[in-house]
Amino acid sequence: MTVKSLFVSLVAILALAMSPAFGAETKPATITVTASGSASAAPDLAILNLTVLREGKTAREALDANTAAMAAVLSAMKAEGIADRDLQTSNFNIQPQLVYPKRASDGSRPEPKIVGYIVTNALTVRLRDLTRLGAVLDQSVTLGVNSGGNISFQHDDPTKLLSEAREKAVKAAIAKAETLTRSAGVSLGRILDISEQSRGQPRPVAMARMAAAEAVAADVPIASGESRYEITVSMRWEIAQ
Repeated sequence: MTVKSLFVSLVAILALAMSPAFGAETKPATITVTASGSASAAPDLAILNLTVLREGKTAREALDANTAAMAAVLSAMKAEGIADRDLQTSNFNIQPQLVYPKRASDGSRPEPKIVGYIVTNALTVRLRDLTRLGAVLDQSVTLGVNSGGNISFQHDDPTKLLSEAREKAVKAAIAKAETLTRSAGVSLGRILDISEQSRGQPRPVAMARMAAAEAVAADVPIASGESRYEITVSMRWEIAQ
């Protein structure tokens, strides 16, 4: 074989090796399906945010008043059987009250003056006996809670509900994929990958500013409803031709 013919042969072999059809498997067709499943049940845990707000001419005066009120609230929570692990200070703030004088005739404005202080102390309470929720809210207002955030209803351990939602989501995804492939005249092959996203949906109950509610004598009526958990799965299969 001459050098020229050898060179031509090598070029031909290299060209064939670089061809997409040489030694390369055709990627299989795939199908990806997304589906969701959910599970709901009555909650067994309430998360409360109780805030004591006090004003005073000095920071010390406002702090002392706030401390006394919050101490009474904490004592009452413990008397209700709420464990220390379920009581947590979530926010504490001391803020001056400022008065801004009007601008002078020359356009200048004097420095603002401090006329008092506001102290807020927020307490997060995990209440596990929901039958006591109305009484706890009523008592906390009586003892000095005059500002609030939200109540959220949850499950202490949502594992079982999440598993139920996950199982429903996978079954729904498989059913959808089987319908699609059957309609297309093909069938499902092996599963290539699975991913999921979970979402819990506790039901928040807004608590308006409670300064005007101090005269309430009866337990506060609260409806806990159900907590809903949702799982979304994405599954990808090979298509068996």
